[in-house]
Amino acid sequence: MPDKKSRTVYSTDPEPEQPAKTPELPKNPAAPFAIQGSQPVRVRLERKGRGGKTVSIIEGILSPKIGKEALLKHLKNKLGSGGTIQGDLLEIQGDQRDRLVEVLNELGYKAKKAGG
Repeated sequence: MPDKKSRTVYSTDPEPEQPAKTPELPKNPAAPFAIQGSQPVRVRLERKGRGGKTVSIIEGILSPKIGKEALLKHLKNKLGSGGTIQGDLLEIQGDQRDRLVEVLNELGYKAKKAGG
């Protein structure tokens, strides 16, 4: 008796659906995507709700998830620090604002420090 999972299924659709295309990555996946344009990226500091720990927050990155992951990996390697993605924000451990702005500008983002 054949396995129920491996039976042949027929469809009345004229053509099979094409899988969704993932956005093409630039040569450097951490570089800004075309959708970023001249949109500024803000780097700010946050301490609330973290048990007194300081975190640098990067907001305004207009990239798909894969681009944000590549950027986060690049930043963590450059700064020798930990970090994560929380929604649309990138979080880097510690007060890294000056170095983050420098690295982001090298990559082609228009980064600015926000807050005091």
